[in-house]
Amino acid sequence: MRSEEVDTAAIRVLFFGDSVLNGGTQTDQDSLATSILTDTLSKYFGTKIQFLNISAGSWGPDNCFAYLMKHGDFGAKEIFLFVSSHDAYDNMNFEKIVGVNESFPDKQYKIALFELIDRYLLPRLNLRSKSPSKNTDQLGINKKDKHSKFNTGFESFLSYSRTHNLPLTVYLHADSRELKKGVYNEQGQEIINFSKENKLPLVKDLESGLTGADYRDEIHLNNKGQKKWL
Repeated sequence: MRSEEVDTAAIRVLFFGDSVLNGGTQTDQDSLATSILTDTLSKYFGTKIQFLNISAGSWGPDNCFAYLMKHGDFGAKEIFLFVSSHDAYDNMNFEKIVGVNESFPDKQYKIALFELIDRYLLPRLNLRSKSPSKNTDQLGINKKDKHSKFNTGFESFLSYSRTHNLPLTVYLHADSRELKKGVYNEQGQEIINFSKENKLPLVKDLESGLTGADYRDEIHLNNKGQKKWL
């Protein structure tokens, strides 16, 4: 959980998602959308409201639900599930990824200064050549094929929501390609259809006013994007 300690006296809202919600190391804690919401709405209503950021890189809805089953819902009033189109078929497969995919290295840089330049400075200056870590198709995500099943996490969250009388909202985040086209891809449409068929509230950030300048890469938001996001 990328949030301050849970305040049992606060009104709590759970935000589940992947690296987009998490922000990664390039996003300071106070620049996260969840931190901004917590601070802004707590001041506005004069009572503590916590938007708990439960997220990790490459998580799909099934990963998020596994966390919910292990740790519970913290007495929350509502759940938001943040997904992108690729999450429709981003199922856990337990294949080795650390040390295989560039986004999940198993070795440290030998020189800290080189890591600073290579991972942070050059990408911000758009001087680093495009690598697999910048490509959403290379992040260990399973794409749809004839053997794929719609991610079970969607149905699991729906069932949990109804069983516990806990409102659930799906938030569908567009990658930069979808943003340029102004439409979600085929897998995104499946998530939209699932939400409609099950009468789930759905927020589509294609309608939120995000622009290409709000993205850090093909899918992740920069600080400006985090501030505009929610």
